[in-house]
Amino acid sequence: MPHSAAELAVDPSAGPSGGPVVDPAADPVVDLAVVGAGPAGLAAAVTAADLGLRVALLDAGARPGGQFYRHPAPELGAARPQALHHEWRAFTSRVRRLDAHRAARRVTYHPDHHVWAVLPGSGGAWTLHARTTEDAHTDTGAGAGGGAGTATSVTARSVLLATGAYERQLPFPGWTLPGVVGAGGAQAMLKSGLVLPGRRIVVAGSGPLLLAVAASLASAGARVPAVVEASAYGGYASHAGTLLRNPAKLLEGAHYGSALLRHHTRLLTRHAVVEAHGSDRVEAVTVARLDREWRPVPGTGRRVPCDAVAVGHGLVPELSLATALGCATRTAADGTVALDLTDELRTSVPGIWSAGETGGIGGAQLALCEGELAAHAIAGRARAAAALRRRRIRLRAFADAMAAAHRPGAGWTEWVTATTDVCRCEEVPAARIREAVDELGARDARTVKLLTRAGMGWCQGRMCGPAVAALSGAGSAPGSCPAPDRRPLACPVPLRHLADLPETT
Repeated sequence: MPHSAAELAVDPSAGPSGGPVVDPAADPVVDLAVVGAGPAGLAAAVTAADLGLRVALLDAGARPGGQFYRHPAPELGAARPQALHHEWRAFTSRVRRLDAHRAARRVTYHPDHHVWAVLPGSGGAWTLHARTTEDAHTDTGAGAGGGAGTATSVTARSVLLATGAYERQLPFPGWTLPGVVGAGGAQAMLKSGLVLPGRRIVVAGSGPLLLAVAASLASAGARVPAVVEASAYGGYASHAGTLLRNPAKLLEGAHYGSALLRHHTRLLTRHAVVEAHGSDRVEAVTVARLDREWRPVPGTGRRVPCDAVAVGHGLVPELSLATALGCATRTAADGTVALDLTDELRTSVPGIWSAGETGGIGGAQLALCEGELAAHAIAGRARAAAALRRRRIRLRAFADAMAAAHRPGAGWTEWVTATTDVCRCEEVPAARIREAVDELGARDARTVKLLTRAGMGWCQGRMCGPAVAALSGAGSAPGSCPAPDRRPLACPVPLRHLADLPETT
């Protein structure tokens, strides 16, 4: 049986079987390297260590928790950080286990590290190359020692990718105004900085995240006049059995619904923000009714005053490392591209595993379950995890039902005007993308990118990728996201780190 947190804390000098801890210097190759310390990665790391594996945990954040468990820095003095989270105990209990395993040298934790490549090493092992996050901001490019960032390499027999997801954005006129933020971004501002993007905030887009964001913002003192949901919750009707098998999810939805009623927030289904208005910042939005294909219905627009808009249309799995490795992908129910995984969370590449949002957007509970299940499989204990497998099947079915219900319709492109910037980084308007398709012969998103520079900016297409694909008419199904490009580097890397790589890599 796995060790409890209390057992591990009793004697930090004891190994998983009661014997002395193995000195990491004696064998520099760890059993498992986990990329990402969100719910899935954190659960995988501590569970694997419970089961006797030596683990390296690498994460771009300064503290564990990922986006879901973002919490205020200690210096902010938040008295009740748990008030902004569900299942806070699930997080804190795993952090305590992580601390115990770090003290016992079963887990090596690397915060503030971006993993930019996973490369095959000798003897079937993998080498992970990472850089500290300071590189992105303070590297002066002045040669050796010119920047504050450092390079780190970790060698592991197995790798688990728990890299999470980022928001899917669909552009509309005025979305570049100050005060228009991502729905998840608004929640992150509140969770980590205890600040609000405005005082009167319209929450818009599609997906269950909107209800959570609206409830959090309203509870923190913001006025949320409306939650503008592009889909209709009637889409859940065909999945009644799946809903009934997940009563906790139904209770969670009821909790958010009661919070909206308590704060006098109106829920507008089958509606969208089709334009934001303002000069120096957003001052109002136009909300219009949509048909079943998400086309704005003429004559239904209404103006809603606000000083901020929190908008998002679900999440997109972060697959940069996985696609660089050649891991097979599939199209998920929400149109995003996710990893094709076995029941034990293996990818198509031997020795590479994945858990959490990379296998399809499913939320924190599913991510925690998959992290534990993957750890058991990697440790050779898959047969002992039957309950976890059943729980994963149930939660995945619910996630797929939600994904299908909130998948964007093809008609949303009709609210994008010729002058609307689709690619914010490179300031590429919709007219230039349509010109590339209609006059220059582009038939896919990659050709549009080469002709217009859409997707070549700082975010590398994460913000505009779905919109560029839709406007390019690439022939994908309505609401689909493009397959991610296969790139050798998952994030910007200083040249000196590349120069320091051994020639064998």
